[in-house]
Amino acid sequence: MALTIAAVPVLTGEASDRFDLLMEMSEERRGSVDFSSEINEARAILEKADFQLASA
Repeated sequence: MALTIAAVPVLTGEASDRFDLLMEMSEERRGSVDFSSEINEARAILEKADFQLASA
């Protein structure tokens, strides 16, 4: 027996406007986080463990 598919709720009104605004703000911040210190730390850990990547 087939089950009915629930309808997907759609944002309207103020909720929709707020969602659009927050989405635009998020897109503007995209890629603004600097992970260079974490990358350097990971490389140091791998170097200390004498970890070598397999060559392609």
